[in-house]
This record gives sequence, C-alpha cells and structure tokens, in this order.
Amino acid sequence: MPISVPGNRRGGRRSLARRGFTLIELLVVIAIIAVSVGVVSLALRDDRAAMLEEEAARLAALLEMARAEARVAGATVRWVPGEDANGNQFRFVGLTAAQTLPTRWLDPRTTAEVRGASLVVLGPEAILPPQRIVLRLQERELELASDGLAPFAVLTQPAALDVATAPR
Repeated sequence: MPISVPGNRRGGRRSLARRGFTLIELLVVIAIIAVSVGVVSLALRDDRAAMLEEEAARLAALLEMARAEARVAGATVRWVPGEDANGNQFRFVGLTAAQTLPTRWLDPRTTAEVRGASLVVLGPEAILPPQRIVLRLQERELELASDGLAPFAVLTQPAALDVATAPR
C-alpha cells in the first residue's frame, strides 16, 4: 500500500515539475524594477531647473495679468526687472494701488534681463512689439518671449537651458 508522506520517492515527482519561476512572477519583478527606476530618476531631477521653470511660468502669468489690466484701464504698464530702493526684485509701473502684483522672485537668486531693452511694455495697445526676457538661476537660463500678439511663453530651446552650453 503506497503512502504519500514527506520523503516518499513517489511524492517527489511533483517537486521536480515545480522548478524555476513562472512567467507571471518574472513580469511582476520586472514591473517592480521599472517603477523603482522611474521613482529614482524623478528624485534626481535638478532642483534649480525646476525652480527656474516655476519662476518662468509665474512671470508669464504675471505679465499676462498686467497686460490685461493695461488694456482694461487704457494705461501704459511696464515691467521693470532689477532691485529698487524698496528691495523689490522687479516691479510693474503704471498699475494703480488696487492692482498690486508680486514684486519678488520665489527664489531670491533669480535674476532677469530684457533682451534689447531695459523694460517690457505691456499695453494698452493690443499689438505690442516682440519682446524677450531671460531668466537666470545660477548657471541655468530660460527665456520667455512674446511676438506681440501671443501671450508670453517659455521658449523650448535645449541650448537655452544651460549657460555653459549656450552659444554666445
């Protein structure tokens, strides 16, 4: 009478058939590795580049708000970069006291330069001249531009992101 107990040779046939990993187990391990690599690559992103992108998006929104206020009020509004006597890092000239906008960068190391001028004209005309603003945070650089009709937007030029590789 055959008895199936641990150590019985007849029961060993099952254990021989169960060697290795199944396809599902291998796919689960590969998926875990892929997710881990993705999380690590996101964690290694340059903080200065992310901060500069945030500054550029914020400045573009501020410029468009000031442009809209200039059109509504029929007044000339200008954006002037650079510190003033009050410690403002940039300012909007021509807005009323009720229309105050921020005057400081999120990161105090951020600087701005208007290409070809000392300030940006925001209105009241609907069509403005093309204008460009270069934002810098340490060795990083980003450029905002408007052709005069379209809103200010970040230019997506890979060479413009890093001062060390940008042609002069």
